[in-house]
Amino acid sequence: MNTTLSTDPAHAAAPAVPQPSGPVSRWWGMPLLRAMRADYLGFVTRLQREHGDLTRMRLGYEDAWDLLSPELVREALVTHAEHLVRWERGIEVFEQAFGQSVLVTEHATWQRQRRMLMPAFTPKRVAGYAQLMAEAACRALDGAVPPGQPDALVPMDGLWSGVAMDVILRTLFGASAQDDARDAAWATQVLSATAFSDMFMPFSLPDWLPLPGKAAKRRALRLLRALVQRHIDQRHAQARESAPRTDLLQMLLDLRDEATGEALSAQEVFDQCMVSFQAGHETSATALLWWSRLMAGHPEAAQRAQAEVDTALQGRVPGPQDMAQLSWLTATLKEAMRLYPPVAAVMSRRTTAPITLGGVAVPRGALLRITPWVLHRDARWFAEPECFRPERFLGGAPELPRGAFMPFGLGPRVCIGQHFAMLEMQLLAAMLLQRYTLQVPEGAAPLQPQLHVTLRPQQPIALRLRRRS
Repeated sequence: MNTTLSTDPAHAAAPAVPQPSGPVSRWWGMPLLRAMRADYLGFVTRLQREHGDLTRMRLGYEDAWDLLSPELVREALVTHAEHLVRWERGIEVFEQAFGQSVLVTEHATWQRQRRMLMPAFTPKRVAGYAQLMAEAACRALDGAVPPGQPDALVPMDGLWSGVAMDVILRTLFGASAQDDARDAAWATQVLSATAFSDMFMPFSLPDWLPLPGKAAKRRALRLLRALVQRHIDQRHAQARESAPRTDLLQMLLDLRDEATGEALSAQEVFDQCMVSFQAGHETSATALLWWSRLMAGHPEAAQRAQAEVDTALQGRVPGPQDMAQLSWLTATLKEAMRLYPPVAAVMSRRTTAPITLGGVAVPRGALLRITPWVLHRDARWFAEPECFRPERFLGGAPELPRGAFMPFGLGPRVCIGQHFAMLEMQLLAAMLLQRYTLQVPEGAAPLQPQLHVTLRPQQPIALRLRRRS
C-alpha cells in the first residue's frame, strides 16, 4: 500500500483560523461590566493590546465580540449590514427620549423613514441653512467677550452649547429664543448622561422613583417635549399663512414617501424633532469644544488656520461656497474628531444570522461592539496617534483605510446629518477665529475625557479669548 502523503493542493488542509480570545468572564462577567462602567475606553484599549483586533467574552447572557480594526468594522457594518440590528438595550434607552425616530427604528420602518428624510439632509439642502447658522454664531460670538474688554476668560462649553442649540432652533423651527436654547442645551446633556448610565443596567427603573438623577431626567424630558410640541402646534395654527416656510420642521411636515405618497405621522414628526436636538446639537457642540481647546494648545496650527480664514474670507461672513478654500481649518476639525470623537463608543449591533468576520464564524445573536476611540488611536493607521497633527487630513497625505476614521459611523446607518454637522462646525470655527485668538489659561487642567453617550471633558474648559484687531 502506498502510504506517501498527497501533496495535491486540493487535498491540503486549510490553515487554521485563529479563534478570538478575551478576558476571563468570572461570575457571569460582572467584574468585567464593573471595569467597563468605570473606564470603558481604557478597558477596550487594554482589550486590544492584550487580545488583538477580534475578541470575545461572556457578559451575563451576552456573547460579546469587539471589532477593533478597520477591516473587521467594514466587514460587519458594510458587507453584513443586512444581518445586523442595533443593540436592543441601547434602543430601549434611546426610545425613552426619542420615540420611534430614525435613530431607533429597524427594518422596513427605518428604511421608509431614512428614504423620506434623506432629501432634508443633502449637501444642497444643508447649504441653505448656512445663513441661519451664521446668524446664530454672530450673536453668540460677538458677545463672548464683554464690550470694551480686550479679552475674557470664557467657559467654552456654555458658549458652544448655546450656539449649537441656537442653530438647531433656527434651522428646525425658523425661530430663536435664548431661554429655549439654554434650557434645551441643559436638557440634552442631562439625557446623554443618564442614557449612558442606563445602558450598563439590564433594565430601566421607572422614572417616577425617587432615585439619584431621576428628577433631572423627568424635568429634561418634560422641557424638551413641551418645547417641540409648542412649535409644532404653532406651525399648525399658522398653516393658512401665505408666506412659505423653509425650515426643517416644515420640510418634515411636507415630506411624502415617493413609493406610497404617505406623509410622516404626527408622532413621527414629533420624534424626529426630538432626536434632532440630541443628534444635531450635542455632537457638534462637543466636537467644537474639543477643537477649540486643542487649537488653544497648539498656537502654530491656530495661526495657520486664522491666516487661511483671513485670506479666504477677507473679513466677511463665511458661506458654504468658501469651505473648499479652508482645507487646513477642516483638517484641524477632523483631527480633533479623531483624537476626541464625539461618539467614541457604544456602537453596538446584534447579528440576526450567522456571519463571518476575519474568517471566524460568528453565531446568530452575537453582540458586536465597535469603539471609534480605539480605531482612531491605532498607530498602524495614525503615526504618533496621541499627537495633534491636522496634516493627516490634507491632500497628499497617506490614504486611510475605510473604517479607520469614522466620526459619523459607517455603512447604511451612517449619520444622516453628517453634512449638516460638518458645515456647521466649519462655519462656526471660522467665525470664532475671525474674531479671537485662543489661549489656554495658566493652571488649566490637562484634557481628560469622560464618556457619556458623547465624549465630554472631565473638567470644564475655559479659554482666554483675545479680540483680534
